[in-house]
Amino acid sequence: MQISAVRDAIAAAAATVVLPAGVGKLKCTGYVPDSVVVPCFFVGEVEVVFDKAMRRGADELLFTCRVLAGRQDDRSSQRIIDALLSGSGPASLKAAIEQARGAPGELALGGLADDLHVQRVQGYRWFEHAGTTYVGAELVLKVIGDGS
Repeated sequence: MQISAVRDAIAAAAATVVLPAGVGKLKCTGYVPDSVVVPCFFVGEVEVVFDKAMRRGADELLFTCRVLAGRQDDRSSQRIIDALLSGSGPASLKAAIEQARGAPGELALGGLADDLHVQRVQGYRWFEHAGTTYVGAELVLKVIGDGS
């Protein structure tokens, strides 16, 4: 798997969420941005587990992604994060990203991986990014694909 291409495909899938009226569009990137325009989703750290199958048959990538919202109004920012972290619905990052799994028998992320799964949410808290504090959370995604 090409990590850069997988990052970009995850961000593209996340960009399909529909936020509540008046919030605007979720800004999504496959990399940690220098500065944030909220609400924002980005793919952060990656852990690589090689050789999950013999002869370089499969690798496993664990991505830690972050979603950040503004802090001008604590309650409304947390409601935006809550909507994005929901397991279903038009604003659900889990639903949007897992839609990129494709139909049964198809490869995930437009052919870049065998499968992907949004495993969990962690770290729902205040994050400092480029000197500014935002409310946000982390999502951990597992992507499995060809190791060769």
